[in-house]
Amino acid sequence: MASVRGENKEKHMKAKDKITFLDKNINQLLAIHYSCQNLNDNNEGYSPRITSIAVLHLGSSTMHSFSIHLIAEVNKIPRDQIDSHYDDLEAQMLRDFYDFVKEHQDHYWLHWNMSNINYGFETIEHRFRVLTGEVPPKVDDSKKYNLSSLISATYGSNYVDHPKLPNLMELNGGKHRDFLTGKEEVDAFERKEYIKLHKSTMCKVYFFQSIFHKLVHRKVKTQHSNLPAKLNRTVESLPAKILGLVAVLYTIFQLGMNGYQSFNNAHPATEQAPNKPIQQTPKSGAADG
Repeated sequence: MASVRGENKEKHMKAKDKITFLDKNINQLLAIHYSCQNLNDNNEGYSPRITSIAVLHLGSSTMHSFSIHLIAEVNKIPRDQIDSHYDDLEAQMLRDFYDFVKEHQDHYWLHWNMSNINYGFETIEHRFRVLTGEVPPKVDDSKKYNLSSLISATYGSNYVDHPKLPNLMELNGGKHRDFLTGKEEVDAFERKEYIKLHKSTMCKVYFFQSIFHKLVHRKVKTQHSNLPAKLNRTVESLPAKILGLVAVLYTIFQLGMNGYQSFNNAHPATEQAPNKPIQQTPKSGAADG
């Protein structure tokens, strides 16, 4: 038990140090998120197409956008013809993104679970290789910081229920009107709503900026710090249910006692007077001397 507590304390201290470090280097901190095609197997290729990437410079709140629809507009390609040019458009979008990466090698990257080939920096690198046959500039692992992990290390892994991102948004100002869930993003892609997709990606990155500032000042609202949620969890706990049952039984007992006492007060017992001895009258007689 002591070793587990020690490990948790060490994780917390590491997270605290990372947060402090990033805050001190806010002018070199970039928040990133991207939207893509379906993450499952029903795509035309092995890996999902990437539709947009949003990168926010936290020090200046400057947004850098890389999106299919922006590249299509520059190349005078109508919306209904994007499908037939998608590979070229995606390749150009990723070239622009990696030009940006190359220019910001000294920066740090704040992301939300972009940690593997299914969804992450590796996915973007892979798509670039597939479409161009080239090796992109690499974002060094030491410069990647998972915002979700930092929050978990600070507030505990159960700080909100899954899915964590939208639930955390709800507790900290509410979901933005442009926010799309994973399923909604897939549907938007199929309907060729690329602008809608990119707006969703950008609103998430802006949220990362907001929640990071709250994390720095330890003001992130979680289910543990939310009073209604606290009360709900307390009421639903087993000890609370046992105490509730005891309270009900005690109330019933008290009502019974009060009722019994009221009945006795309304119908007092009849008191009998104590028996008195019968006094006999003495007989009269001559007093002779």
